[in-house]
Amino acid sequence: GDVDLDDGADLARATGYADSGSLLTTELSHVYQLSGFADPVYAEAFVTVHDYDIVLEILLINRTPNTLANLTVELSTMGDMKIVERPQPQTLGPLDQATIRASIKVSSTETGHIFGTIVYDDTSTMEKGYINLNDIHMDIMDYIRPATCTDEAFRSMWAEFEWENKVAISTSIPGLIEFLKHIVKSTNMCCLTPHDEEEKGSFLAANLYARSVFGEDALVNVSVEKKDDNDGKLAGYIRIRSKTQGIALSLGDRITTVQRGSPAKKA
Repeated sequence: GDVDLDDGADLARATGYADSGSLLTTELSHVYQLSGFADPVYAEAFVTVHDYDIVLEILLINRTPNTLANLTVELSTMGDMKIVERPQPQTLGPLDQATIRASIKVSSTETGHIFGTIVYDDTSTMEKGYINLNDIHMDIMDYIRPATCTDEAFRSMWAEFEWENKVAISTSIPGLIEFLKHIVKSTNMCCLTPHDEEEKGSFLAANLYARSVFGEDALVNVSVEKKDDNDGKLAGYIRIRSKTQGIALSLGDRITTVQRGSPAKKA
């Protein structure tokens, strides 16, 4: 008989999620490898973001035949983040493993980094060991939520906010509406400007708005044009304004990364 190897369908039935493939992809995107497979201690972290709090579940595996005592993961942060619960020291036997937790408090929407070192005592050689860990880069999209406001409020905030980041449009997406939808989806923002689904003309301007979980406003203006003298490619600028520098810079980096083009569709 045929063997059913459709793990995706089984996972969907078990979890109740119809789109279990993307669910698994989302979970895996929050797993960070902190050390190498050849290091004495292998470490990886599963990161969960709860608005103001970041929880790190760090898996530690002793890959040596020796017992490692006083094994400590020393973490540090860069950005508006503060460690409120540090991992406790562990003793790992030969080829043993353990999972430890750390909690970090976030105070503003800003791209942050978490970095650290593993320190341990090898009980057989009586030597102290150090392993530098890979950085964990926190995504600003974890804190941005779509929101709406009136045109008057948008114009008032646009005139008031002092931080602006201007990103030149460089993309392989051919259509104006398609490009706008891609930017809206990729930045987790809400388009305030009504527009037709059918493309009319060669120019498009739209205002996008979002709020962070900390109540910070993010304003974006998209001005894009399809130029005949540019081989029909899109050109223009995306301007970001906010009250804080962190959102303007981080959102600009996000747009620069995602604007190139949407993921290739399967034929």
